Amino acid sequence: MSHSMILRVYYEDTDLAGIVYYANYLKFIERGRSEWLRALGIDQAALKRQAGLVFAVRRIEADYLRPARFDDLVQVATRLDMLSAARIMMDQTVTRDGEVLFAARVTIACLDARGRPTRLPAPLAAILRKADD
Repeated sequence: MSHSMILRVYYEDTDLAGIVYYANYLKFIERGRSEWLRALGIDQAALKRQAGLVFAVRRIEADYLRPARFDDLVQVATRLDMLSAARIMMDQTVTRDGEVLFAARVTIACLDARGRPTRLPAPLAAILRKADD
């Protein structure tokens, strides 16, 4: 399942030139991943509370292609690329009017309460596998 959401670029997202500050794209795609999980019915707060599990970014490969500017409406798209026993790989883009501004490949690890990598619980993995169909 691919997920998409629209965000407006606010003044606080920009630098002195009026373009989105590079680190804020990471915030945009973080929101996209959170909303993707929510759309799948995965409650991250409950996962932490009940199982002591959290997701953490392990790796990001990012390409900054074109600038977004103050007041732009951008679309953040999230798509599952690969799922392993303890990792989720996603492709994410930020676009404006169909033009790709930013693209990233993100690797997410599942961590236990001690902050150590752990396998995804079977029910969670099944939900994510189904999202890949």
